[in-house]
Amino acid sequence: MDLDELTARLRAFADARDWHQFHNPKNLVMALTGEAGELAELFQWRTPDESARIMTDPDTAERVRHEIADVLAYLLRLADVLDVDVIAALAAKIEVNEAKYPVRLAKGSARKYDELD
Repeated sequence: MDLDELTARLRAFADARDWHQFHNPKNLVMALTGEAGELAELFQWRTPDESARIMTDPDTAERVRHEIADVLAYLLRLADVLDVDVIAALAAKIEVNEAKYPVRLAKGSARKYDELD
């Protein structure tokens, strides 16, 4: 299934339940933020090494997959409601970031673009 098919399936899911009245941009952003928080909670208080191994526990891995799916679902619904082509938006943003973070200045650095020398 590609992003267009997933978006259509999510739209049909909302249509069948008459949820358009709730799926306004503000509510979708709030729901997206909440789901991102639930994903973050699974990593909270873990060391970097523990977080890198989080998918080794089947129960935790399932929870991570579910939260990632929830984040993606709300992001796709938001993009659908706002008529944003997420593929085009991401491609354009990658180009912006490539200009802001040239390899010769940013390689191996975690500094923000305006702090690169």
